[in-house]
Amino acid sequence: MVTSTSRAILFGAAVLASSMAAAQEVADTIYLGGSILTINDSQPTAEAVAVKDGYILAVGDLAEVTAYQNSKTKVFDLGGRSMLPGFVDSHGHVVMGGLQALSANLLSPPDGEVVDIASLQDSLRTWADKNAEVVKQAKMIIGFGYDNAQLAEVRHPTREDLDAVSTEYPVMIVHQSGHLGVANSKALEMAGISAASKDPAGGVIQRNTAGEPNGVLEEYAFFAALLPLLQDLGPEGLQAFGKAGAEMWARFGYTTAQDGRSSGGVVEALKAIDRAGDLPIDVIAYPDVLEAKDYLEANVSKKYTGHVRVGGCKLTIDGSPQGFTALRDRPYYNPVGNYPEDYAGYAAVTMEQVQDSVNWCYDHKMQVITHANGEGASDMLIKALTQAQQTYGDPGNRPVLIHGQFLREDQVDRYKELGVFMSLFPMHTFYWGDWHREHTVGPVNAENISPTGWVRERDMMFGTHHDAPVAFPDSMRILDATVTRRTRSGDILGPTQRVDVLTALKAMTIWPAWQQFEENTKGSIEKGKLADFVILSGDPTTIDPETLDQLQVLVTIKNDKIIYQADDIEQANFLRRPPLVADHESAHQLLDTWYEGVSDI
Repeated sequence: MVTSTSRAILFGAAVLASSMAAAQEVADTIYLGGSILTINDSQPTAEAVAVKDGYILAVGDLAEVTAYQNSKTKVFDLGGRSMLPGFVDSHGHVVMGGLQALSANLLSPPDGEVVDIASLQDSLRTWADKNAEVVKQAKMIIGFGYDNAQLAEVRHPTREDLDAVSTEYPVMIVHQSGHLGVANSKALEMAGISAASKDPAGGVIQRNTAGEPNGVLEEYAFFAALLPLLQDLGPEGLQAFGKAGAEMWARFGYTTAQDGRSSGGVVEALKAIDRAGDLPIDVIAYPDVLEAKDYLEANVSKKYTGHVRVGGCKLTIDGSPQGFTALRDRPYYNPVGNYPEDYAGYAAVTMEQVQDSVNWCYDHKMQVITHANGEGASDMLIKALTQAQQTYGDPGNRPVLIHGQFLREDQVDRYKELGVFMSLFPMHTFYWGDWHREHTVGPVNAENISPTGWVRERDMMFGTHHDAPVAFPDSMRILDATVTRRTRSGDILGPTQRVDVLTALKAMTIWPAWQQFEENTKGSIEKGKLADFVILSGDPTTIDPETLDQLQVLVTIKNDKIIYQADDIEQANFLRRPPLVADHESAHQLLDTWYEGVSDI
């Protein structure tokens, strides 16, 4: 039985614990009750996390962390779910992601319902009917995400296909890659594109057998036609896109997003959203170095203005691998379309432009992130970085390769020698793995697209990304694709390039935080870092890897504040106030509860 002496000893211990808690900082919130994956190699898991003023106060076992608790501390009960650091976007386009969120969904399954030209037309008509006021105000109909590789006709829609949707309004649809699109006759007319138009540098106007533009526009031909239509929406339109994009990123567990090919106008729109209190996450913008040098010089900083900062320069060398506009070092395997023999894609810029841009970024000690998909584009980037480092040394600017879909192993070696961080795109193995195997690079080289295995063999960090709006910023799809490399058809594409779950999680958290010079404040659950968390429906390190894509993001937390919560999860299910050891009375109550389960000591 419990004696009076033992009762007194236990009571004294409880009072001592209460006094110790009163003598140190008090947490605003304590998170407990589930698996906590810290992504910190020196302390991989924890029982609880204490937070104060939006920063992590303590991480450790339950007794250690609850010492920071008093009667005012909120306790966030995970209910057996799993908490990780908030995801850090290694590459995406958050403002254009808003375009995806607000326009007609032209994606194919599993993310949409478009399977042929007819269903694409139906999706556009349905969206236009439901958003009649938007169409009237914007004076355009726009859809995002069609993929000719997934259409039954295995071709791009044409101007005539879109004229069937509307001849009154310009209709523009954006390919899922974001590197090409299709315009109806009205949109082509507004863009000044006719049979007499010449292909712009770094772009192609596709034509029918009579030489007339068929509506399909590649790279800079597409950008030149689309951007004026979007600019007509004005600052308020950009702000609507940015807000919708940030909300979508938060829905998938991201607490830091990237706007990976920005402009001064886009950055100012993001700042306006933030000033209005409508930007729930941090956004790092990378304006195009070919177009925004003055803005870059005036605005690049490692410090945020609210939730926005300009991180450095963006350079784009080539286009889309699945759209056959990426620059290869050899012909495409079996391209679908009217391509000449030995077609190997093309560069969107000249070697002189690449070298001048990289030199300018190095000279100004700015980070440069470079879109290079094909082997030929990587050859150009490696040459430019080699020359810049010979001229300027290493300014500590952490250059980044974006995508690197098609790489030779010797190029991975050179990137390591040059200190390049590789932000890779293994999500491609799911969406376009079968297409790459059958059409872009063939069955042998398709095994090594997005070669995360090669990168880890060389002990290099890497980031994984979604490139949204190319795909939804679906964090669990990224995790699944990086670990399993399973294609839409169920094939495993490149089993030797797979990595384990923890490595894949690092590529979504601490490594992209390092990529963007934020490893001291983000990317892991450690004392002193921001209280940026994501709560998942299960522990990705303990479930069957084949079910990773079934995990759900339930809650996203930024600076200790809930910024997203799944519709079927009530906040009350997570928040509670358990018995507290804060004074003599509560100590007695806690001990009395404990005594009920004790018969002897």
